[in-house]
Amino acid sequence: MGTWHLEVMKMALYMTFPVGLFYYFNRPEIFEEHVTKKRREIMPLPNIEAMEYYKKAIEEARKRKEVKWEDELAKLDNK
Repeated sequence: MGTWHLEVMKMALYMTFPVGLFYYFNRPEIFEEHVTKKRREIMPLPNIEAMEYYKKAIEEARKRKEVKWEDELAKLDNK
């Protein structure tokens, strides 16, 4: 068995080791470049022209659907 000095040293190690690892691995400058690169591979930046085309197409589809609903409501009102 060790003396109380050994127990204090062990307790200090048990407490500082996880805290030190937490501090080291939670600093963004360590992994920021890797994460940003992987994110760009998985989700590339959107193409602005394509996004505008899709927005216009969605808006046109909504307008056609609204016109169709209005025609159907007008038919129901006339009956």
